[in-house]
This record gives sequence, structure tokens and C-alpha cells, in this order.
Amino acid sequence: MGTSDTDTGQRVESLIISQLAEWELAGRSYRDLDKVMLRTINMQNGCCIKVQYNPSRMRSSSAKVDKKSLSERPCFLCPSSLPPEQKGVDFENRYLILVNPYPIFTRHLTIPLKEHKDQLIRGRFADMLKLAEALREFIVFYNGPRCGASAPDHFHFQAGNRGFMPVEKEFYNFPRKRLAGNERCSIASMDWYLRHTLVLTGDEIDVINGYFEKIYDILHKICNGGGEPMMNILAGFSNGRWRVFLFPRRAHRPAQFFERGEGQILLSPASVDFGGVWITPRYEDYEKLDSGSVTDIFDQVSLGNEQWQELITTLMK
Repeated sequence: MGTSDTDTGQRVESLIISQLAEWELAGRSYRDLDKVMLRTINMQNGCCIKVQYNPSRMRSSSAKVDKKSLSERPCFLCPSSLPPEQKGVDFENRYLILVNPYPIFTRHLTIPLKEHKDQLIRGRFADMLKLAEALREFIVFYNGPRCGASAPDHFHFQAGNRGFMPVEKEFYNFPRKRLAGNERCSIASMDWYLRHTLVLTGDEIDVINGYFEKIYDILHKICNGGGEPMMNILAGFSNGRWRVFLFPRRAHRPAQFFERGEGQILLSPASVDFGGVWITPRYEDYEKLDSGSVTDIFDQVSLGNEQWQELITTLMK
């Protein structure tokens, strides 16, 4: 680990300790994680989905992300809008690493760009890899503007402590098909995994970034343009290598989100959900979810089978 990485990791650890001790909202929110309910749904394909009942996430799960709603509220990720109690750690003079005051993880970070720019990953994926290298005890994740980001008007990553999401272990248990790559980076698909999943593994940022750009361009073409291809991304670094999980998508929210009455499930899947932990801010949804609804929701929001096959075929050329 380079000196700057060591410094960043240590400064973030100190930040977490001080924020939980000195910022009342953060301290209370992280203590309340002890009250969060968690259960496991064992799926027929052998993977598991952990369901977390976490009322504090209601703001994120139900966030209005249309242009009108965004324009009518102050941006809560701009440095000038942060509460005075919220402190941060600078990263490469471009990002501010913050403690998330509404946590899912026992150590949950939000990492906004200092400038007010839209949530678009192109040109910033290499930054994600650098953050993963600097924050080795964390998984860094990205929610696309129509893929669970509650602030699509301000670019940001998030990060949570390693070992929390089932995909981190299930990667080793499911068959994978190599699609492309070289000695510095490989691309594989995880088969029979309920949601279409690409895995990039490599040891050279520029090479991994090049393959990401290729995937981005293919998705942009097969999804008929229209802005950034829908995706969620997880990235971690260990033993000198990055591992990136990329989940291509076709829908922001499932039909159940818009139902009324008993049919409603207030779930807006994002990176953590695709990683295997489903966040439910309402107790009735926590109880209601089962293997059938999990399969159905993944089928609705994941990339369609025809487009997935086109993506794989193009990558293998």
C-alpha cells in the first residue's frame, strides 16, 4: 500500500470514530443499527438474500428523483449544504469522504465529488478503483442515476465495510464463464445467479478501465442510447488486485413499488440490493418478501435476457 493510501485509510478510520462520538445524529444512527432486523431468504439456486428492516432508509428508498423534485430541494451533497457537524476527508482534491448519517453498514461512507455534477460514471470509473485501493477495508459502490441513487444530480460513490454483502463470498461458489481479457484483466459472467452479473478482475487500473469503457459502449448501443446505460457497480481491492461486480439493468423500480395496498413493496433496488442485501424501510415489506418475489423483482430490473446475450456475444468477439 502506498503512503497516500495508508494515510487515507487511517484518516477515514479517525473520521468515523470522531463523527460517531461528536455528531449526535451519526452516533444515534449507528447505535440504532443494533435494532435493525435481518433475516435470510435461501434461494433455490443456492444463493441467499439477506433482508434488512431499516426504517431510517425511507428517505433514500422513496426519494423523488424527477427533475422537478430535484430542482426544488437544496443539494445535500454540496459542501456548502453539509451540516456544520459533518466533517470529511479529502481524496485527491476532488472528492470528500463523509460518514453516511443514515447507514446500512456498520461503517458506511458517502463520497461526493466536490463539484456539483450529474451522477454519470463515464470518466470517473478509474476514480472508483483508486478509492477501492485506498479504502481496502471497504467495498466502494456506484448507483446509476436511475438505479437507486437518491441524489442523481450530484456525483457520488458510497462505501461499506467488506464482508457484508453475500456476493463477496458467493462469487467463489457459482460457475463463471470467461468472456474476454488478457494477463492484466479478465471479464467473466456469473451464471445461475438470479441477476445478470459481470465480474472484472485485474491488477492494472488503465486496463480494467479500458474494458469497462468497452462494456459501457456495448450497453449504450444495445440499450438504444438515451443517456447512461443503467448499471450498479461494486469494487474492492485486495492482494494487489481489483474485483469489480457490474450489474446491468433495464428498470429503476419494479412494478410492486407503484402498487397500492397489499400488493405494494416499497423497494428501490440499488447496488447493495444487487449485492444480496435488500433494504426495506417498512416492516410489512420485510415480512412480505419471499423467494418468489425476489426472483420476480430481479427479473424486472435486471437487463433483459436478449440484451444480456447480445452483450456476452459482443464481448467474446
